[in-house]
Parts: sequence; C-alpha cells; structure tokens
Amino acid sequence: MSAPAASRRDRLREMLADLRLPGALEAVDGVLADVDGGAATAGEAIERLLGAQIALRNNRRLETAMRASRLPAVKTLAQFDFAFQPDVKRERIESLHELGFLGRRENVVLLGPPGVGKTHLAISLAIAAAESGRRVYYGTLAGLIESLEHAKAAGQLSRRLRVLTHPALLVVDEIGYLPVSRDGAVLFFQLINARHERASTVLTSNKGFEEWGAVLGDEVMAAALIDRLLHHCHIVNIRGNSYRMKHHQELRRSMQRSEAGDGPGTES
Repeated sequence: MSAPAASRRDRLREMLADLRLPGALEAVDGVLADVDGGAATAGEAIERLLGAQIALRNNRRLETAMRASRLPAVKTLAQFDFAFQPDVKRERIESLHELGFLGRRENVVLLGPPGVGKTHLAISLAIAAAESGRRVYYGTLAGLIESLEHAKAAGQLSRRLRVLTHPALLVVDEIGYLPVSRDGAVLFFQLINARHERASTVLTSNKGFEEWGAVLGDEVMAAALIDRLLHHCHIVNIRGNSYRMKHHQELRRSMQRSEAGDGPGTES
C-alpha cells in the first residue's frame, strides 16, 4: 500500500470516528480494499459505508425496541413463507411494511385460524416500525387486560392508559383465544378508544368480527369497539394452512425415518 493511500485511509478512519459512525468505521477497511482492487467504484464504496452505518443504527434500534416493547421474538417479513400461504397477497403485505398506515394512524387487523402466521406478520410490522425509529409495544389481549386491571386496582388506570397510548404502534395479539370478563372488555374498550385516531394498533384474532361479541361478553360494546377499529383499517384475512401443523408433520416424518433407520437389520 502506498504512503498516500495509507494516510488517506487513516484520515478516513479519523473522520468516521469524529462523526461517530462506528458502522462505517468497521466496514471501511474492507470497502477500501475492494476499491483498491477495482472491485468497487467510489460511488459503490460510499453506498456501502452508509449502508453499514444504517444497518448498525437499525440493529441498535431493534435491540432497544426488543427491551422496551416486550416483543416475544424477532420475526421479520423476509422470514414469512408466502409460498406456504398463497392466500396472503405479498404486494399488500409489503405495502403495509412501508408503514404509511402509521403516519395516517390507521389500524391493521389480521384474522384467521391458529397457526397461519398472524402473529408473525404482526411482529414483523412492529419490527419494521422499531427499525424506523418508532416506539412499539406488544401484548396479548389477556396480558394487556391484566396489566390494566392491576393499574385500576392500584388507582393508576389513567396513567397506564397514557403509557399504552404513547407507542406509535401497539400490537394486540390473540383476541379470542381466552375468555374475557366484562370488566376486562370495558378496560380493553377504554384502551382502543384512547388510541383511536391518535396512534395505530395491529390486532390478531382467530375469530371473525361477528364472534367478538361473544369473546368480549357484550355485543353492544363489541360493536362500538369494532366501529372504532374499522374507521381507518386494513383487514387481512388468512385462510391458509397452519405453520405449526406443517412443523409437527415434518417432525413426525423425521422421527419415523429415524425409527426406521434404527430398526432390526440396520447398521448404526
């Protein structure tokens, strides 16, 4: 390496450190090596350095969001198996992940039987929002109601509602999986009402809207709740196969193959 090239490399490192761009600083040696070897143009080098910094920033945002949001897992759009769920329109889901609905304070409701990927898509939307710098929060319906009940008992319901209204995106998972008391349904209605036209909510349910009255124990309240949710809403119906059933079937076939291989007359 010539002295001018080495000094330029050192100056670049110093400038990146001074600008506090650790992602680009970590990538600069490899990028410059490709430039020197003719494998990358100057424009491509700049793009890669900026991309490395953006990737580090997004990873940090995601780490912070995972700690604060109580997301149960990292599930991204890239991991969703559209081939297994042909009923799900890729273009529509990708459009939602552009997050325009957050700016418009619209809701997303994912409906379908257990195991079809509703929670996966809900979490992937939350992760996309977190990577863009928005605050997100995740909870099952039962868990959110329990937290509101505890807050009410402690005389802190208004404060808890304010806390849950603040995130740009709230995920309410598993509506319809467990019974809800009428008092719990009232608290859930208060939460949705507090967020109405102020922030976006993503909800998943294994029940159609016509069954929410039974889930919440009050047809009138369910109608009022649905009215607020659907005022500005994207509804995604998933009628495909169960990922969990697919996994169980693959596991069973694997076990059967293993048992057949260990049977009489086989060599280990």
